[in-house]
Amino acid sequence: LCVIPSSDLGKMVILTASYLWLYPTDSFSVIGPSEPIVAMLGADTVLACSVFPAMNLENMELRWFRSKLSEAVFVYRDGMEQAGEQIVDFKGRAELVKDYISEGRVAVRIHNLRVSDNGMYKCFFKKGSDFEEASLELKVIGLGSGPHTFMVGPEDEGIKLKCTGKGWFPQPEVQWKDARGEKIPSLSEDETQDDDGLFQVEASVIVRDSSKSEVSCSMKNPFFGQEQVETIFIPEPFFPRTSPWKVAFLVTFLILGIFIGAVVYLAWKEQKGKKKLSEARKEKEEEKNAKGKTESDSVGICECMGLLIWLLAVTLDPNTAHPNLHLSDRKHVYLKENIHRNGDTPTHQEQRVSDDILTILGQKCPTEGRHYWDVEVNTKTEDGSGTKWALGVCSDTAKRQGWFVESPEKKFWVMIYDQGKVSVPASKKESLPLRQLPRRIGVFLDWDAREVSFYNMIDGSHIYSCTGIPTGETLCPYFSLRGAGTSLTIPLDSDHTETCPDSSPKTSVTHLNSCDLSVPQEASSLLHP
Repeated sequence: LCVIPSSDLGKMVILTASYLWLYPTDSFSVIGPSEPIVAMLGADTVLACSVFPAMNLENMELRWFRSKLSEAVFVYRDGMEQAGEQIVDFKGRAELVKDYISEGRVAVRIHNLRVSDNGMYKCFFKKGSDFEEASLELKVIGLGSGPHTFMVGPEDEGIKLKCTGKGWFPQPEVQWKDARGEKIPSLSEDETQDDDGLFQVEASVIVRDSSKSEVSCSMKNPFFGQEQVETIFIPEPFFPRTSPWKVAFLVTFLILGIFIGAVVYLAWKEQKGKKKLSEARKEKEEEKNAKGKTESDSVGICECMGLLIWLLAVTLDPNTAHPNLHLSDRKHVYLKENIHRNGDTPTHQEQRVSDDILTILGQKCPTEGRHYWDVEVNTKTEDGSGTKWALGVCSDTAKRQGWFVESPEKKFWVMIYDQGKVSVPASKKESLPLRQLPRRIGVFLDWDAREVSFYNMIDGSHIYSCTGIPTGETLCPYFSLRGAGTSLTIPLDSDHTETCPDSSPKTSVTHLNSCDLSVPQEASSLLHP
């Protein structure tokens, strides 16, 4: 037996009486979550409530509703669900979780969450004439697709980029950053909601500094904090080039006055452009007449981002063709049949090649300016298995007899396709992760800048660029075939105008590699499968 001192016994009586006075046996309070409930769109969630002090809730009326009692999400009374009082939006999607109902804890589970489920709720418990309620907040989150970043084209002395995303809820936060992580203010942001209440977002920015060639766009859910990022690489030639005379004219502009300087500069700029275009056309016309060709060296001129580019009418030179190659109309080349090849026999520690590499050059070798041509690749199989080919440019002094290595050290600046993989000779560690097999390749040669770039003309994406080509080299269009059932075709002249490099590419830049032997770089990917 425990003997309780009279003083302690008095204290216990007073405490018990105080408890009974503060909390009558029929009184209770309802408690809900102190923090918002966060759940993903399309998932399930529970809205849990409990009573204090704990008691059996089986004989009580339990109701979850939105802003009004009549907007019932779920009603439990007389020991069963009252489906007739439930609003249409939650029929078949709400159920009572009563595993701990005898202990005073219950919840409503909502299935397949919708955007309309986002917001405030109340749980209402009633026992006899006593009732209490508690508030709950549900935050529904939708992580949409994107961001998808792409170039729109030159604008306001820079390159305009766009970033789009859809299927987000609530509206995501959009942020542009450069390679150093510094924020770039958006030019504009537009958002719309579809019939399901999901947000579609479109943001744009103008990049004027050519040093910011790597720009990223991120979209972040403000509640959940999850962020999705995509990065785009802008090649240096895509930025508008500023004339060296501009600084001199600005000085003259300040000295002679705003009005006179502006008039003189604009007049000079317009006259220079017309004169340059006229001289280019006259030069090509004189060259064609002097040589008496029935086919011109080019099929025209186009202006791309402020640059004049010759559309080179490439024809294949039969005098440079390997004996095992067959030409058709000087536009189509393929392997002759019944030629014994041992392309699967390795003869070099870094490359699986045949005894001979079958090559041919273009008949026209540019010596200045910017030129563009494209090539169609035809393979016997859809996935390109068993196919080996290369194209690009090479020096007219490069060795092309027997077996050789197509690399910058040997005066070849090319892209190589070998049984489903595209590689860069300057980087043998890995292949370029392209989205699809290139079927039509555009070649852009900037003779003065000593660089050559390759583009997938099916989707308009940039494949890679070779820079740092030594001066003093005469560069010729180069083609090689190593695989039965493979052929290369130069499109008809009438097709060239449709494949002129567009100032607003269809897709974003995918890869940018350097073939400069002094600064080798690994292939990098922006777009992911």
